[in-house]
Amino acid sequence: MEALVQLQKLEFDSTPKSGAVKATIERLRAQIPLQILGHYDRLLARGKKGIALVRHNVCSECHMSVPIGTVVTILKGADIQLCGNCGRYLYAYLEGQEPVPAPPAGSPKPKRQPRAKKQPEQRASA
Repeated sequence: MEALVQLQKLEFDSTPKSGAVKATIERLRAQIPLQILGHYDRLLARGKKGIALVRHNVCSECHMSVPIGTVVTILKGADIQLCGNCGRYLYAYLEGQEPVPAPPAGSPKPKRQPRAKKQPEQRASA
């Protein structure tokens, strides 16, 4: 699976590919089984990425929920799994492997003021 992740990073890099990068792509393609590579290439031919990161049990490409059993299988590394919605290969990082982005800097949200209670209207006696 790591070879497939590296392959996608190299193929979707917007810079022109040098000879060394092309050689690395060919080496990675040789490591991936033909059936998996065929499915990956079909997705690329449609202009889609071939693999997607699972974050918080959600596919990062189609934003649909991934069943917990599928996520556990991915994390164990027992089998390769496909997204049930978009068909991309799924991968996930274990806790601590993936750098967590820092929350955006900014002032904290101000506390909400309680609403003032309505005073009952005074009826004028005639």
